[in-house]
Amino acid sequence: MNSSVSPPVPEDLDVSKLPGHVAIIMDGNGRWAKKRLMNRIKGHQAGAETVRRIVRTSREIGIPLLTLYAFSTENWQRPEIEVATLMSLLKKFLDTERNEMIENNIRLNAIGQIEKLPEDVRISLKRTMDLTEKNEGMILNLALSYGGRAEIVDMVKAIAGKARDCKIDPDSITPEIVADHLYTRGMPDPDLLIRTSGEMRISNFLLWQIAYTEIFITDTLWPDFGKDEFVKILIDFQRRERRFGNVG
Repeated sequence: MNSSVSPPVPEDLDVSKLPGHVAIIMDGNGRWAKKRLMNRIKGHQAGAETVRRIVRTSREIGIPLLTLYAFSTENWQRPEIEVATLMSLLKKFLDTERNEMIENNIRLNAIGQIEKLPEDVRISLKRTMDLTEKNEGMILNLALSYGGRAEIVDMVKAIAGKARDCKIDPDSITPEIVADHLYTRGMPDPDLLIRTSGEMRISNFLLWQIAYTEIFITDTLWPDFGKDEFVKILIDFQRRERRFGNVG
């Protein structure tokens, strides 16, 4: 990220109608590398640069909350060397971007089974979160060791435990109570979900939260995803009629 936020906003983009929460499934690093006869590690390195680019763009145009699907619970099953590289890239991102997040008034948050991350990554993550916790310009929400089903299971366990201890009446459980026991408690549901690489699936991401989220699939591989396409998707979002099950 740059050390300062630049203000220009494309003319076609209505800043009064920006989505309050954008979530992105960052897909296609491996295929990007394969197309270039490179190993997958090079794809992940290129993808990390795209993360910087999209975080910077989101801050510039005024997106309040950006959630990036950075590492799933299923990703632990990948080859050991690839997992180690992803963890190394994550730590590097946290360490090198920390000051820029502070200067650009970005607060870092993380959701998922954080306890499963390597200790050095957890330490770096906590340090960055602690140093940015008072920032109010934008929230960068990283989904790390995250799985939607695992999140729902953890939610069920938490509510069931409270019911067992007579701290909650099962008949009083509402969608709001469920939401308050998810990893994303206190956050609005995503208004827009973007998936790169053209795959038509959700991949266990924010299963509860995206019930009425607008979805946009782009064939662009994540390392090639840039500001211009991101802005075009936001403009497309602004043209959609969101009815939430009602008549338009």
